Amino acid sequence: MTFRLGYPPIQVWIAAHHLVPVLKVVAAVKNYTLQFDTFVVFNAFMRISGSDIHLLSVFDSVVRNNGFSAAQAELGLSQPTISNHITALEERIGVKLCQRGRRGFLLTEKGQMVHEVAKQLMDTLSEQSDHLTALKGSLVGELKLATVDCIASDENLKLPDAIRIFSNTASAARLRLFVEPPQSILSGIAGGAFHLGFGSFDNRIQGLRYETLYTESHSLYCAKDHPLFGLPSSKLKQDMCYAYPWAHRGYWSRQRKKSIKMHDLDRVVLNIEAQILLVLSGSYLGLLPDHAAQQYVAAERLRRLPETEDDFACEMQLVSKSGPQPKIIDKFREILKAEYA
Repeated sequence: MTFRLGYPPIQVWIAAHHLVPVLKVVAAVKNYTLQFDTFVVFNAFMRISGSDIHLLSVFDSVVRNNGFSAAQAELGLSQPTISNHITALEERIGVKLCQRGRRGFLLTEKGQMVHEVAKQLMDTLSEQSDHLTALKGSLVGELKLATVDCIASDENLKLPDAIRIFSNTASAARLRLFVEPPQSILSGIAGGAFHLGFGSFDNRIQGLRYETLYTESHSLYCAKDHPLFGLPSSKLKQDMCYAYPWAHRGYWSRQRKKSIKMHDLDRVVLNIEAQILLVLSGSYLGLLPDHAAQQYVAAERLRRLPETEDDFACEMQLVSKSGPQPKIIDKFREILKAEYA
């Protein structure tokens, strides 16, 4: 129920059982009259139904794909059908979820809030479904594995083998693979966004388990257009390398950064692929994984410079939360670790 107080109108929501005390207060106020309106919808709290879940899942897909057209392949629905679903959801909730038209797809502020609810609901349903299926003793559920970039060319990498074995062992499980910077992997595992992480981690987070699998060697490289490329090794001195700009990775630890003599024109990137591109430009030197640089060395596009004190080998690790973990996570850990036994 609401009531309006005179002019200018003051509209106040009030529950019926609180009406009498309020009326006593208002009656003491002069020059105001009361006008009552009743609303049946006041007590019509929204209860999520099966059809609501379907509409929210469609909305989640549209948001993740940034539009109706891009969501068609994932949903297997026509664009008009998707549009009708979003309209139905807007009518059901009573708010405008998004702007669509020639300007493209854009979430409203309330649409962003609804999407957060939709994501949490989808995750909860998936998790609880996994729990119910797990009662049968099957390895089920979703395994979210995040890795650093530029690892596929490493001959020491057994991750593809572990994925194959895991897929055959736990065919009902859903494996999702992400490529992220090291710190995003660690924070994602700590926060529950990822279950397992794979890579080298200079800056560690407490509460996580780090299991070393093998080492990855890094050396200093330059491109064919760099002044050092054609210089004979006998004439190359380490100090000469510090006279030129380098391309660094921003996630390296402070200790590693301090060991490198910085140049005013140095550049910092957040992944190895970007670092390789800068080095290939011929304008920068860079410490690159030897396996990633090998194909460019073979094509005479990169040169490995004589060994310097900055060359290093990093530990490639499997990371997970400390303590007991669901069976599906432990199973993948066991498979991957067995490949390095």
